[in-house]
Amino acid sequence: MKLTAEQIQNNWNNLLSIMDKYISEPRCSELKSFYEKYAERIILMPASHKKEYHNAFPGGYVDHVLRVVDCALKLNNVWVEMGVDTSTYTIEELAFSALNHDLGKIGDSQNESYIPQTDQWRKDKLGEDYTFNSKLPFASVPDRGLFLLQQHGIKYTFNEMITIQTHDGLYDEGNKKYLMTFLPEQKPRTSLPFIIHQADLMAARIEFEKAWLPKLNSLDPPESKIETKKQPIKTKALGQIKSEGLKNIFDKL
Repeated sequence: MKLTAEQIQNNWNNLLSIMDKYISEPRCSELKSFYEKYAERIILMPASHKKEYHNAFPGGYVDHVLRVVDCALKLNNVWVEMGVDTSTYTIEELAFSALNHDLGKIGDSQNESYIPQTDQWRKDKLGEDYTFNSKLPFASVPDRGLFLLQQHGIKYTFNEMITIQTHDGLYDEGNKKYLMTFLPEQKPRTSLPFIIHQADLMAARIEFEKAWLPKLNSLDPPESKIETKKQPIKTKALGQIKSEGLKNIFDKL
């Protein structure tokens, strides 16, 4: 999938407009100032480094974030309809978490996270149009994202911290301490982490379907390999049955 220059610019404008709509002041201005500081990097970032993953193309990151926000708002309506306790989180917390769930992918103040792959073999054989920047010290995406926010003076709530931290759900082993506890007092006190995880999962799945299902569906189906060695087994079994009645029944199978 490829985005035009116009689509990339429109996506960026939509991202900023979501901040205006859902994030209150002064945090909205602080968040927009941060994003505009790294605008050139964020606008053209992919959402992942490999074609087999999701949105690994210029502008893919913002496109993914917009989809997660949209999915989160729609899924929230479903949760509300089904009786979720809406007193445990706010729509601003939902929008902030969705907007910044993958923020750690932008890198740090000096280094971007994804850089163009220069190894042609890896591009051709492994689908890696991008590679990880080795100049960037390692940190998980949620940890780096939360660090970037506090580094730039952007405050976040406890709900937002836990939600961003656990947005990958149980795909991340580190989230078990939050999501796999069986003690009521240790379970999340809000459903926000589950809503954002579902939104992220839905967005990534839709991106996969758009990019890969047309390709996969156009492939010729593999030839069916029919097992042909059943008759000798059946003949051997018939030879071991002494009852003529059972032989007749088994022979008709």
